[in-house]
Amino acid sequence: MTRASTTYRGPRLLQPEFQASIEKRVPRRAGRKLSVLLVDDDVNLRMLLEYVLKREYEVTTREDGLSAMAWLSAGQLPDLIIADVDMPRLNGIELLTQLRASGFFRDIPVVMLSAYDGADMKNACLRNGATDYLLKPFSPEGILSRLECILSPAPQR
Repeated sequence: MTRASTTYRGPRLLQPEFQASIEKRVPRRAGRKLSVLLVDDDVNLRMLLEYVLKREYEVTTREDGLSAMAWLSAGQLPDLIIADVDMPRLNGIELLTQLRASGFFRDIPVVMLSAYDGADMKNACLRNGATDYLLKPFSPEGILSRLECILSPAPQR
């Protein structure tokens, strides 16, 4: 019995057909890339997400909620924020609470990332105004699809 040989083509997110599929579906506003603020204390996850997102989005990264609030307070206004729940200094729920209490940042969609699989954490995030809640680990296609849904304009009826 012989085994069919297969050629390893590298991670799926590097394959041309994956890159082509995201080029067709990611929304843009007035010809510019939409901006995403990515807030996570895990440098490896930040680098991975930045790599996945940067082809279609303008990505800014921060290591915790406090540095994210400082960046926002300096006059930056992203189209969407992705934040980890568990971070030092100012965690994701505290960041979310401050954003929703602010008149200036309250309408920015916020996607929370967490390794916590329990309903309590997800409900706490959603009750505090999160737009969506994603579990780690996640697929690049999954997060791109979620962002596309959140950032695409609602269809006209």
